[in-house]
Amino acid sequence: MRRDVFQAIADPVRRNIIELLADQSRTVNEVAEHFDISRPAISKHLKILKECGIVVLNKQGREFHCHIQPSSLVPAFLWMQQHKHLWEDRLDSFEAYLSDLKEKRNDK
Repeated sequence: MRRDVFQAIADPVRRNIIELLADQSRTVNEVAEHFDISRPAISKHLKILKECGIVVLNKQGREFHCHIQPSSLVPAFLWMQQHKHLWEDRLDSFEAYLSDLKEKRNDK
């Protein structure tokens, strides 16, 4: 199965792994220490990130070191930038709706 960057960032655990690796490279075990899920589950998430080209795994001795490839996230970033105005308009509309509700409650 061919995976893309959108599949990678769709999962909150994978987004958290990306954030973690953005600070510095870490071993698979160091990544796993930051999550309350099994080591095999972390390995599966890393495999998906690797298939998408977001993470590179390098073996050094008995450890695999995970490195982020930020350029792989560019397509998702560009897509989000293209559609940013749609989300901003919807969030503005939702905020106005919530303000109206709040005012109606305060008037009662």
